[in-house]
Amino acid sequence: MITIVHPGNESVPRAATPPERLASLAGKKIGLLDISKPGGSYFLDRLEEIFRTRYGAAEVLRTKKPTFSKNAPLQIIEQLRGMDAVVEGLAD
Repeated sequence: MITIVHPGNESVPRAATPPERLASLAGKKIGLLDISKPGGSYFLDRLEEIFRTRYGAAEVLRTKKPTFSKNAPLQIIEQLRGMDAVVEGLAD
């Protein structure tokens, strides 16, 4: 007897309500996640500068995944959990 196994995720996704859009970045804590692709740090460097000087962000937390090919470790997710907003920097 042959057993056929479906390699996909068979669970049904549930829609989540998106968070409310921030009215301003002034005084907010912003997380910047570098996924470790080449060039991503240049993009996030510039964003950090803009968030601080133009938009008055109170804090910018930089963190980096060990590799782009895997999910962020729980430790990194926990670091970003307290942020008001998070930007994930993709590059190549």
